Amino acid sequence: MPDSLTYVEFLSVFLAVPVAALAVAVARTTGESRRVLAGLLALVCIAVGYTAPWDSYLVGRGVWTYGEGVVAARFARVPLGEWLFFVLQTVATGLWYHLFAPVIDPALPGRDAPDDPESVAGPRARSASARTAGAAGWLAVAAGGAVLTVAAPRTYYLGMILLWAAPVLAFLWAVGGPVLWRERRVVAAAVAVPSLYLWVADRYAIRTGLWAIAPEYSTGLLALGLPIEEAVFFLLTNLLVVQGLLLFDWTVARAVERDALYALAGLVPGVSRRVPESVVRLAGSVAGRLPGVAEVRRRW
Repeated sequence: MPDSLTYVEFLSVFLAVPVAALAVAVARTTGESRRVLAGLLALVCIAVGYTAPWDSYLVGRGVWTYGEGVVAARFARVPLGEWLFFVLQTVATGLWYHLFAPVIDPALPGRDAPDDPESVAGPRARSASARTAGAAGWLAVAAGGAVLTVAAPRTYYLGMILLWAAPVLAFLWAVGGPVLWRERRVVAAAVAVPSLYLWVADRYAIRTGLWAIAPEYSTGLLALGLPIEEAVFFLLTNLLVVQGLLLFDWTVARAVERDALYALAGLVPGVSRRVPESVVRLAGSVAGRLPGVAEVRRRW
């Protein structure tokens, strides 16, 4: 493989090909392709919308740079290849997750509603514990990231990664901590393999000069030959994708099991008293369009 790949050529080799292979594998193993696509589309929109402004700011600040001839075009200071990277990484990790995604128990509370007749004190206490511990832990990570951004220039990039990713992870645990804790082994497997693969790909890109991390913004610490900031970035972004898809599947499962109101009530206590009926009907209509609803209901 030549050492003069452009950004788009790099993506074609290291991400587009795996995405195509994973798409074929998932299509052969799932009978709910439209639900998979719906989840991936939602996560791609969130990933691009949330990452692009952060990425553009750091590129403008010079936290990382690109090799000569690597970038063909830019939008909002972000190279075209980087926009594609947001999409392809999300899809690749999401498809890998769907290869062995668990059968979701819709009765498992994410955030118990006080008016849920099936809630009992024990599960509710455990749910509150998982939510509180997870959310508090990630908020502490975010606070640590904020400190790193101002502590010294060399910790700036690492701090910005933590400050950017950890609040979203805290939110996911606040609304679905028990689900994430119960499926922690699935989450770990779904995150580990894409992260290791992207570490290897990123190390290749840095070694061949596709991009470089500015030394004044990096700690200089390495993990498996990769700047620690890059290793943390891919680990956290894959965690965001996998946990987001897991909670998407759990919400759909609750909607299928009972109705859209039950799904929303799992996230926001007392939602039945606050959500207009028109919103509930719309959510139910969307859930009803997902494939295999009747079969999923029978299976659950």
